[in-house]
Amino acid sequence: MSEHIPFTLDEIIRSRLNNQQVAGPRFERAEDVVRWLGAVQAQDFTAAKWAVGQRSRVPNDAKVEQEFADGKILRTHVMRPTWHFVAPEDIHWMLKLTAPRVNAASAYYLRRLKLDAGEIKRSNAVIERALRDGKQLTRDELGIALKKAGIPAIDLRLTFIVMCAELDGLICSGARRGKQFTYALLDERAPKTKRLGRDEALAELTLRYFRSHGPATLQDFVWWSGLTTADAKAGLEMVKPQIRCREMDHQTYWSCDTSSPEQEAVPRVALLSNYDETIVGYADRSAIYDESHNHQLDGRGSVLFMHTILIDGRIAGTWKRTIKARTVEIELNPFKPLSKTEKLALDNELERFGQFLGSKPLTFREITI
Repeated sequence: MSEHIPFTLDEIIRSRLNNQQVAGPRFERAEDVVRWLGAVQAQDFTAAKWAVGQRSRVPNDAKVEQEFADGKILRTHVMRPTWHFVAPEDIHWMLKLTAPRVNAASAYYLRRLKLDAGEIKRSNAVIERALRDGKQLTRDELGIALKKAGIPAIDLRLTFIVMCAELDGLICSGARRGKQFTYALLDERAPKTKRLGRDEALAELTLRYFRSHGPATLQDFVWWSGLTTADAKAGLEMVKPQIRCREMDHQTYWSCDTSSPEQEAVPRVALLSNYDETIVGYADRSAIYDESHNHQLDGRGSVLFMHTILIDGRIAGTWKRTIKARTVEIELNPFKPLSKTEKLALDNELERFGQFLGSKPLTFREITI
């Protein structure tokens, strides 16, 4: 269904927070959050656990970790290219759809590292033998197995060998061994998942994105998915009967919304992780971030890399955490002094974050730059 009803910026922001489960989470488990969002960027594993935990009704770090260890949430290279959390039943069809684009983006490095199709095939065979029968090994341990088979596998070359095995649907994350990540055979972690044809997969990913990230533009979907514009347009055509469009400033936004959430009477504050889907899910981030604050970021100069303080859907500062022996120290860096009601809402979010961590009390200090 398509309606050309003008949007306001506030409506877009409120709808996104609602659809992304930042406002009023309705899922009990982290795996349901991941399934709803489609994929959650997760190269910063600790931060990504909070990103899915805070979108559930019972945020708890230990529970998210256990879901990951049990294989209810998988971590692999699937889009853009970087690590993402993906639900086991989605991983096969999603890889089939997006892996060719990730491989194309990596082609320069593969040539430089002399990783042609034959070398990748030989490497995959070694990795498959090493992980057979439920074994879970670290990347370094896979490197040792490859070396014994006569395949050079150190540093960047090992990184790309393992990533290619992920993209080929051979391996994915296993349970962590202490703080070390392991790999397991994908068919042993997700053995009976649904396979979709390409058109079915494209339609599913498109619907999943606009349902959970909308209102969003076609260009936002292209960025998030890593697909070509042609594929994104084709996916959009397939799901148009299930979504609707509205416009703002001559730009078309698509979503599954039927109405816009009401503005809350008190400020809504969220402590977002770096690469949070609220930010990384869109090519255009101007709705929630004013680039005039770039000088208040760290030397990397991008809000994407920062843990951010979100107030009523707009980025109002950054934060850092330092885990110490007995406490977790939080440093708050609002872009401007906060009002009393904003501070109260922030205190509530800090308490929620402390409950998520579970084991250590929080101490925090505020620094206005």
